[in-house]
Amino acid sequence: MRALCGSWWGGWHLVWWILGLVVADNGSFGRFLMFGRPRSGPAAVGMPAVRDARIDIIRGLALLFIFVDHMPGNVVAGWLPHNFGFSDAADAFVVLAGVSATLAYGATIERRGLAIGALGLGARIWTLYIAHIAVFVIVCGVVSAAVTRTQNPLYIEAINIQPFFADTAAALVDALTLRYQPFYLDILPLYIVLLALFPVIYLAARISPILTLAASAAVWQGALALGLNLPNVGSGGWFFNPFAWQFVFAIGVVIGRAVQTGVAAPAWRGLDAAAIAFLAFALVAKTASGNPFGVAMLNDWIDHIQLGHDKTNLAWSRIGHVAALAWLAIRFLPGGGALLAHRGGRLLATIGRHSLEVFCAGIVLSVLGQIVLAETAFALVPQLLVCLSGVIILAGLGIFLSWHQSITHRGAAGKVAGGASALPS
Repeated sequence: MRALCGSWWGGWHLVWWILGLVVADNGSFGRFLMFGRPRSGPAAVGMPAVRDARIDIIRGLALLFIFVDHMPGNVVAGWLPHNFGFSDAADAFVVLAGVSATLAYGATIERRGLAIGALGLGARIWTLYIAHIAVFVIVCGVVSAAVTRTQNPLYIEAINIQPFFADTAAALVDALTLRYQPFYLDILPLYIVLLALFPVIYLAARISPILTLAASAAVWQGALALGLNLPNVGSGGWFFNPFAWQFVFAIGVVIGRAVQTGVAAPAWRGLDAAAIAFLAFALVAKTASGNPFGVAMLNDWIDHIQLGHDKTNLAWSRIGHVAALAWLAIRFLPGGGALLAHRGGRLLATIGRHSLEVFCAGIVLSVLGQIVLAETAFALVPQLLVCLSGVIILAGLGIFLSWHQSITHRGAAGKVAGGASALPS
């Protein structure tokens, strides 16, 4: 209880401090956060003139991290960023989901109205749902084949598909209604719920982003206090509690709304320094042996974060960490297409532009990887080969999909040009 109260107080203290900064700022950024628009009159709202490569690059990197991290026990996963801070690739992925949804569907709502925007959202939600069910069936098939071939039933428990084998008909019904989610198949259901909530969050952010974040935080903390979550067969609830993770998504929506309205992040040196200091604090707290600060009242908290934060219901430290990373990325990573000048940036952007396909492939590959690692007794060379092979396959998939997309667009453009030339002048 003491840890919960401390987390609650510390988190709301942070909220009020940021709100104080907003009120003190009389410029466009402060006015945007308060009223959803910059200081200089109505803003032109729509898609940016140039696609911001930062979104695709960070998302591509997060997809690769998620693939490796879904194979617990491998040596590469021990060097991923979540070992050196409070948040991980999932937090960044959900923030970027909010940004992308705003730039895509928010722009549609602005141009063509809520009804047309809702139709686009419905189509995307249906695509995500079909993808989730397809991955569920494939993963069950992969595990079944592995159990049959190796005679090792522990793979069923490792992926939590016991209900599928115990009562296949009931498990399929629960899977179709998202009430049953095996391990590693829980991000797409979360994304489905978040996209369904998007119109409410977006319309609220148009009125006041800061009040939207405050209301979203209140929903999160209220759900935490009341123990609210959606049901998941065989566990206490969804691994990614939507009542909590909607706050991370709302942060992304607000960032996307700022991009929409052309509002740039102000040069707040104090906030830059605070973000860097918090990341340094997280690094020390996460990597130290025991309590590195020598403050007795922090002992329990340090033990908790070193063992792993509450990812299901979030923790204020996770929010602070991903917010600090987002702020520094916005402030110091060059926007537009500047990062595409580097070969690595172009490759990651190619992966990130096809996030759904790469994510689904990564889930299947990570399940296969777990089986291979177990069968090879987690020897070092197979670990490295599995991780490298998976990254190459996912990068190759992104490259192929980009190539296929480019020739499809060229073909469509050629048909339009041919049709236009056949018209009488």
